[in-house]
This record gives sequence, C-alpha cells and structure tokens, in this order.
Amino acid sequence: QLQLVESGGGSVQPGGSLGLSCAASGFTLDYYAIGWFRQAPGKEREGVVCIDSRGDISNYAESAKGRFSILRNTAKNTVYLGMSSLKPEDTAVYYCAAAAWSCSQYDRQYTAWGQGIQVTVSS
Repeated sequence: QLQLVESGGGSVQPGGSLGLSCAASGFTLDYYAIGWFRQAPGKEREGVVCIDSRGDISNYAESAKGRFSILRNTAKNTVYLGMSSLKPEDTAVYYCAAAAWSCSQYDRQYTAWGQGIQVTVSS
C-alpha cells in the first residue's frame, strides 16, 4: 500500500524559510514521481513542483519559482521541499502525492496522497 507522510510544517514570518519532508512507504521513488501541491483557503489545489522517477524536476507554480526547491533521497525514500523568501500568499495546506513514473501538474494523475500539512506565513 502506497503511503506518504508529510512533516515539517508550521508558522514562519514573511521572508523566512521552511522545509517540508515527504516520507514514502510501500513503494520506491525509483518508479514514482512525487509532486508537491498546496491549497490555500478558498482556493483550488495547485501544483507547486515535482520530481520524477529519474530525478528530473518540473516547476508548476510561477509564484514559487526561484524560491522553492525539491530534492529527493532515494536511500531514505523521502522527498524534501525547501521554501525560502516566504510570503503570506504561500500560506496553505501542503500535500505531497505520488504518480507512477512521470510528473503532472494535474492532481488527478496522482494515486496516493499525504495527509497534508499546514504552512502559515504571517507577521
């Protein structure tokens, strides 16, 4: 059974940094892409960034480019989202999700989801 568990969320002031982790179990990252999505209050869920089974990265959220980074540790079967220069509009519940082989900005392509973790950017 594919399972994903996010950790590392919390509150941070504008301009600060935060890191999220997504620990995978029941499958290996060698065969799955991991995408990070977020959903802000009153808004639809949007794709942020993804790393595929080969380690190639796809950036989806224009507002996050240059500030967010993704990397994976295949030995730990874990994917990380690094966020810097955070803005209040980055406040959202962040989810990691798994899709076989390739990335997609569309959440319907992902077959397993983490429980979500809150990130709040506020002074």
